[in-house]
Amino acid sequence: MTSLGLVGLDIDGTILLQDETLSPGVTEAVGAVRDAGYEVMLATGRSWGGTKRYIDELGITAEYAVCSNGAVVMRRVGDDWERWRVEVFNPAPVLALLRESLPEARYMVELGSGERLYTDVLDDWTLDAGREVEFEELMQQPVSRIVVVSPQHDEEDFQRIVAEAGLNEVSYAVGWTAWLDIAPKGVDKGTALERVRSQLGTPRENVLVAGDGRNDLGMFAWALEGGGRAVAMGQAVDEVQNAAGELTGAVEEGGLASALRTLI
Repeated sequence: MTSLGLVGLDIDGTILLQDETLSPGVTEAVGAVRDAGYEVMLATGRSWGGTKRYIDELGITAEYAVCSNGAVVMRRVGDDWERWRVEVFNPAPVLALLRESLPEARYMVELGSGERLYTDVLDDWTLDAGREVEFEELMQQPVSRIVVVSPQHDEEDFQRIVAEAGLNEVSYAVGWTAWLDIAPKGVDKGTALERVRSQLGTPRENVLVAGDGRNDLGMFAWALEGGGRAVAMGQAVDEVQNAAGELTGAVEEGGLASALRTLI
């Protein structure tokens, strides 16, 4: 059966509150949209290990999930999942530049296999399938992402450091206050969702995406360019709100549930 459309949802700040509880009404709204015939999937900056539990918790039945800001697309195979599409890049030049500017930061890379290597335990990070290594080992294999955590820096600092380091060969997004996420050049949630949409054969205008962060800008642009809908959460910064076609309530007010109900 052909779906009515494709719905791509960010997790943190969209489905989840800061304490990792679900936004009000989101479980019921996701279920209603799914039952109405839409393909509802997650499109997140999280790695697969931090994503699957919410697919299960929300009763999402979609065939695909976009993780690691588009660098990893997972595909359901029976009762299991496979790494259907993985984008990687050489992390060495980026890590060398960043270490000059952020010598005290904590670093993590995710390999194409999903294994994570880190220099120190990162706050708010699931380190299953991870191991602690010396900084130099982070640079030895292609990776699908680099994560940098530096609690003493704020978002403005990160934007300045990225600009000064000349990180123009990769895509990056500043997430939470002290969180920098770096992906392969030209890869974001939108590029990954386009692969999924093409595979499913969903018309581009039958797309809705929702998110709250700068790492959602790519999927907003992708949705709008195809005649679809891009919804920013009410607490998003001005840059993100201005990039969206629509604005809904803040995550703690159940803004996602309100946006989803417009589909049914």
